[in-house]
Amino acid sequence: MAPAITCRVMTWMFVFVLVSSLVPTAASAERTKTVEFNVKPGGVVHTFSQSIMDYECSFTYASQGGTNEQWLMSVGLSDEDTLFSCSVWRPQGKSYLFFTQFKAELKGTKIEYANAYSQTAGAGQSDVPLRPDEFTIGDATVTHNDGKFNAQLSKLTAIGRTRHDEL
Repeated sequence: MAPAITCRVMTWMFVFVLVSSLVPTAASAERTKTVEFNVKPGGVVHTFSQSIMDYECSFTYASQGGTNEQWLMSVGLSDEDTLFSCSVWRPQGKSYLFFTQFKAELKGTKIEYANAYSQTAGAGQSDVPLRPDEFTIGDATVTHNDGKFNAQLSKLTAIGRTRHDEL
């Protein structure tokens, strides 16, 4: 990816995540939406999805241990309809669940940027990117790598370029 595009995508992602963290769940706008959902343990595969216009983000996972955790999913569409973003995270910090698998899929876009994170334990918790070998970024998906993924996930972010044609 060209440095100018990477910088523009990263800037837009930062602004989206910052704004979505300040927007109350009930006050979602037409171009952004933040929704709370339960991540359920038990080893069963679950999927949670949200969409804006023709674009959809689906988060599919299976996890073990503990009890349900409250997570958030934010989806957003840039003003020019050229970028669609999806972030899934646990707002309370570190997840105590062990994820046996995860996959995020962006429908109607081609992923230009994605990353997955775990969190360090302790009072100064911070996001720690997963090792590059723990997950794979495809054209429309971000997926765990069997045998490499360390079962820790606290946040997943993906930004896709829409198939919006310029006039």
